[in-house]
Amino acid sequence: MVNKGYLHPPWRGDSGEEDQGTGEGREVKGPSRDVNVKMIFLLFLIHFTGDFYNSFVSPLLPAFASKFSLTLTQVGFIAAISRVLSFVVQPPVGYIADHYRTRLFILGGPLLSTIFMSLTGVAPNFLVLTLFVALGSMGAAMFHPTAAGMVYSFAGSRFAFSMSFYNFGGTLAFGLGPVFITYFVARFGLNSSFYAMILGLTVICFISKKVPLPVHEGLRNFGFIGSLKEVFGGVWKSVILIWALGVLRTFVGQSFLTFIPVLFSREGYSLVSVGLMVSLYNVAGAVSGLFAGFLADRMGYKPVFYLSFCLSAPTLYLLLVVPEGAFVLAFFGGFFVMSTLPLFVAVVQEIAPRGRSMASGLMLGLSYGTGGMMTPITGKLADLYSIRSVLSVLPLLFLLMLPLVYLLPIPGRKLK
Repeated sequence: MVNKGYLHPPWRGDSGEEDQGTGEGREVKGPSRDVNVKMIFLLFLIHFTGDFYNSFVSPLLPAFASKFSLTLTQVGFIAAISRVLSFVVQPPVGYIADHYRTRLFILGGPLLSTIFMSLTGVAPNFLVLTLFVALGSMGAAMFHPTAAGMVYSFAGSRFAFSMSFYNFGGTLAFGLGPVFITYFVARFGLNSSFYAMILGLTVICFISKKVPLPVHEGLRNFGFIGSLKEVFGGVWKSVILIWALGVLRTFVGQSFLTFIPVLFSREGYSLVSVGLMVSLYNVAGAVSGLFAGFLADRMGYKPVFYLSFCLSAPTLYLLLVVPEGAFVLAFFGGFFVMSTLPLFVAVVQEIAPRGRSMASGLMLGLSYGTGGMMTPITGKLADLYSIRSVLSVLPLLFLLMLPLVYLLPIPGRKLK
């Protein structure tokens, strides 16, 4: 069953009354119909900064593989570290964020990502490289539940679009980050990545003076199990269905994002060209997320899911078989595959509004974490058969996901 009261309920405090404070003198009495552009942009900037540094790993995988003579299974393992930690870190962060008001995660997360992802280039061996990626990925995971949970407070009547704009910060970062770091490394060497943290530290100093305290969800008197029942008790079947779709979408998307750079690098593309391809994929996803949010606010979520999945499958397949169109197809592949990313978070928040940070953490952690955790499976199969053969089959999963979209228990909703 679907919670019929899930569309835009007010924030509530422990007493059942509307929560009055977000810190620094700001009050949140439940969202008005007007969008707080300043705060949505600040959340966008937090998302951009954390994910900008987290984007360094994929385009540098060929350099890491060359430096440490890695197998494809090890490459897949490195890529999976971030996703595994999304599963481990985000749910408890979301739980704490819904119980206590703290800026630890929303500021400390981008800080960890900035420092340790910049240090990957100076790692002396595979073990230390894995440690740096792990710590940087933990940082990238830490701020997501809290920041995503805060979007609703400032979104007004444009929740799906505001969530898409917040997500735009992350996908834009994953678009620009690979271009930046591959050029930086090609120009100054892999060991120079250490200096890339200067930009991020500057931005974090600015953010720390502006970001308010998150609003908790009035779950302080509930334990962990009690909180799960309070948030998901009546809608757990719906959440599991959304989770399954998120896992499959992430598995296919992350498999392509991880192994397309390795495949094309082996076929003669330069590191900068590979970085540009990854950037096109992610920038396109950033732009399409805005379109998807805009359309979802007007025609409902389901039509957008149908359109995205139906177009993702042929585009990804063509990316493999039409090499002369690789850059264009990388753009459109990212455009269709990543367009629904913010909608997954928006849907689960609307279905389970009582604990938005926890819902975001479980959705991002469990679906993206589990889907990314499956990336080594793709790597192992690629070691056995070939990268191209394995990737050629994966787009079919998007077509198999269409019946699950039909079962999504979300009514169409349109803005007047």
